[in-house]
Amino acid sequence: MWAELLPVGRSASSGGYRRFAWNSADAECRAWFEQQARNRGLTYELDRNGNQWAWLGDPNAGGAVVTGSHLDSVPDGGAFDGPLGVVSSFAALDELRLRGVEFTRPLAIVNFGDEEGARFGVACIGSRLSAGVLSREAAYELRDADGVRLPDAMERAGYDPTAIGADGDRLARIGAFVELHVEQGRYLAEDQPVGVASAIWPHGRWRFDFHGEANHAGTTRIEDRRDPMLTYANTVLSARKKAKLAGALATFGKVAVEPNGTNAIASLVRGWLDSRAADERTLTELVAEIERAAAERGERDGVRVELTRESYTPVVDFDGPLRDRLAKLLAAPVLPTGAGHDAGILASAIPTAMLFVRNPSGVSHSPAEHAEEADCLAGVAALADVLEDLACQ
Repeated sequence: MWAELLPVGRSASSGGYRRFAWNSADAECRAWFEQQARNRGLTYELDRNGNQWAWLGDPNAGGAVVTGSHLDSVPDGGAFDGPLGVVSSFAALDELRLRGVEFTRPLAIVNFGDEEGARFGVACIGSRLSAGVLSREAAYELRDADGVRLPDAMERAGYDPTAIGADGDRLARIGAFVELHVEQGRYLAEDQPVGVASAIWPHGRWRFDFHGEANHAGTTRIEDRRDPMLTYANTVLSARKKAKLAGALATFGKVAVEPNGTNAIASLVRGWLDSRAADERTLTELVAEIERAAAERGERDGVRVELTRESYTPVVDFDGPLRDRLAKLLAAPVLPTGAGHDAGILASAIPTAMLFVRNPSGVSHSPAEHAEEADCLAGVAALADVLEDLACQ
């Protein structure tokens, strides 16, 4: 399974992946998922938000145990973030069948759409829509860098966008969701290939618009310039300093410049801030400080600064009894994470938990992302143990 997915959406130049929502690589991944479901005699289903489901047992019976993750990527992302969870889910089911266990609850494997938010700027769109966290109206307003609206992208890919929205009935039939994911830091010790998540830090994305004045780079005096690039650059440095002082994280990883000419002073710079912290108060105060620093520098540069919050996820504490049950079953360490996941979105509606597979590099969202084969197999075995405990007792 792993070998089949490796070439899909891979960039020849960077070695990273460009599996974005509703593009051709995404379609290949979706076709792969459907085929894996049918190869195992599972009931394949596409929900109203474009999420894919593979069911063992009656989908309508209630109390289902669900596992899975996502198959899309960030720009030039690694091979493991998301796909490891989906591949491991199918492999864990294969392992349980080899064990000859008897399922007492329905089991499902899911591929949530557009988890990374690389195309439309909002993470976990598939699970957010299902949980009612993202409204249909708000989703219809989302556009990619080329101005293509989310519903139009879905329609072009052959899906019906008119039905998207909260899917409470489906979530009500789920008793537990367990997502396996590659660890995106380096916190698991050498003798600990698998860990259990305790919580997800609160995190969000904010867009800073720095409005200046376009002008000639070669004829405009320094003192006459209203250069938004200066304000943007100062804001990036300020965010780094303030995050370090707060014990938090702040990253400007995306920027767009207009008119984007080498010999032109920019009229507009847009910078996207990703910020995360251990608690919501720290995060709120940090973003406010960054906004204040940007406005103060903008006043000096003659630049107007606007801030728009594009997405936000509060702190997520995974279901305590389920988390403790998994940690005891696996004798695994419990650790928090600063990364967002579909499991975090669903946690407000159903009991959720996460397993992490060790990443020796500590690198993620990069082609250098890695997990050893032995650790991946340990993750499959751990997930199989969890699913047997939850769905076969």
